[in-house]
Amino acid sequence: MSRNQINRRDLLRSAAVAGTMGATALWSAPEADARRARAASTGAMLTTEEMAAIDQALGKKGTVVADQAVYTVPLPRNDLKIAIKGDPVPIPFGFGGWVAFKKMGDGGTMFMSDTVLQQEEVNRVISSAHANGLEVTAIHNHFFYEEPRIFFMHLHGHGQTADLARAYAEAIRPSPLLPANQPPPSPPSGPGAAERFDTAKLTQIAGHEGTANGPVYKVTVGRPDLRVMAMDTLITTAMGLNSWAAFAGERDRAHIAGDIAMLEPEVNPVIHALRQNKLEVVALHHHMLGESPRIIFLHYYGTGPAETLAQGFRAALDELGKHGAALRSHG
Repeated sequence: MSRNQINRRDLLRSAAVAGTMGATALWSAPEADARRARAASTGAMLTTEEMAAIDQALGKKGTVVADQAVYTVPLPRNDLKIAIKGDPVPIPFGFGGWVAFKKMGDGGTMFMSDTVLQQEEVNRVISSAHANGLEVTAIHNHFFYEEPRIFFMHLHGHGQTADLARAYAEAIRPSPLLPANQPPPSPPSGPGAAERFDTAKLTQIAGHEGTANGPVYKVTVGRPDLRVMAMDTLITTAMGLNSWAAFAGERDRAHIAGDIAMLEPEVNPVIHALRQNKLEVVALHHHMLGESPRIIFLHYYGTGPAETLAQGFRAALDELGKHGAALRSHG
């Protein structure tokens, strides 16, 4: 696959319609369901043969997200032992990468990926990605205080599915991220998330149900009010257009880490909400190139009672969809 096949200037032709509404409408079930239904016309799903080609290239079976026409493969860093402020945290707390593939209207396939790298691995993967015709769209931190230091690199590309999957596998081969380079996950030790946290209470506070992954409870929330396009393709929750909160530790002594996906006018209201709730703002950056409307991502972190931390996450969510007038003034 040549570099020209996935040249960003030629292929990142983006168009979007961004809905603007009040917070109540954004998170009300009927309106959210209606918007998801309108956004669900996401095109054809990859064929069985294409999904098999991805599995073969990466050496790992992925998951179909049928309502979004996305095929995604998780890429956790099971080789790492992470501590934050000296306190060990599990890999599902925020140290798992992923790659997602989706059909485009022109019959090709596009992918996006979030790769989890130690700092000495970053430039090796950059060089390998470019050598395989892929593009780097962002490099940044998600955490403070973590040991070892971890960076997150976003990659994207466009092409035929099998070629694209092989190119991506070659791009990450110099790092331990490739599944063949990874040890199997360690068996969970200690209580699971359901024993550590009052998950029903966290769901009630956040307004959205989460999922347990070993000792971690994670709530993921899409943006049903937005229609975001990149590479002429609708970007969905399973491709990274989401806000999330992960809880680790214990109910009364918990860690929270997460990400908020925002339109530009929402950035400072979200920052204000997080700081009012004593959560630390860790990073502010983009993940994609050429998307429309422009999406900014904010990572945050905090410690304390889990329900108190969840209230900070909910306060940030409540700012989303409330700043339409500001959006129009920038349009």
